[in-house]
Amino acid sequence: MSSAFVIDPPAVISLPVTGDTRRFAVNRIYCVGRNYADHAREMGHDPDREPPFFFMKPANSIVTDGKDMAYPNLSKDVHHEIEMVVAIGKGGANISADKALDHVYGYGVGLDMTRRDLQGEAKKMGRPWDTGKAFDQAAPCGVITPVSKCGHPTKGAVKLLVNGEVRQEGDLNQLIWNVPDTIAYLSTLFTLEPGDLIYSGTPAGVGPVKKGDVLEGSVEGLVNLNTKVI
Repeated sequence: MSSAFVIDPPAVISLPVTGDTRRFAVNRIYCVGRNYADHAREMGHDPDREPPFFFMKPANSIVTDGKDMAYPNLSKDVHHEIEMVVAIGKGGANISADKALDHVYGYGVGLDMTRRDLQGEAKKMGRPWDTGKAFDQAAPCGVITPVSKCGHPTKGAVKLLVNGEVRQEGDLNQLIWNVPDTIAYLSTLFTLEPGDLIYSGTPAGVGPVKKGDVLEGSVEGLVNLNTKVI
C-alpha cells in the first residue's frame, strides 16, 4: 500500500493505440444523446437540430476490445448503441468550432450499452439516467487510432453486427452535431481534459442483446470493436 494514501488508488483505465506500445489513459466519458435523426425518431423524439445534450459514464465502465462484457444486473432489456468515439488529447474550455479538431488525439469505435428498461423508468419519473447508462461495463471501446493515421472522419459507414447479422447501419455524415460543433458546445459546459472520450451518438437500429451474443462494431477507416455478452 502506498504511504501517500489511506487506500490504494485505482488503476489507470486505458485503451490501446494503433501502432504504439503506449496506451491512451481515459479520464471521463461523455456521450451525446440522439445525435442521428433516425435514432431520434425511433426513440419518439423530434430530430430537428436543437442544442445537444450529454450524459456521462465512469471511466471504469470501459471494456477493452476483445474482452467479454457481462450482462448487467437488474435489467431484462439491455440495448446496443454503436458509436464513433472521439479521444481528446488537448484540453480547454470555450473552444471555438474552427479550433476544435486541434484538441482531438484520435478516434475509436465504442458501444453505449443501455439498460433500456431502467432508463425508461427514470425518464417517466423525471430522474437522471445514471442507472440506465452508467453501470459496470457499459462502455466497450476499441483501439484508438491517432489523427496522424486516420485524419478526421466526416463520412463513412457506422455499423454493428450481432452474431454476424447487421443490426445498426448509418453514416458519419448523418450526425446532427458534427465533431467540431460537439466539442465546441461541450467545452462551454465542462473544461475538457486530455483523456476525455466523447461517444458521438448512435444511428438507428438500437435493440436488445442477450447472453452469448457476439457484437462487432465498425466505423469506416477505424479498427473494429469486438465483444461478447456473457
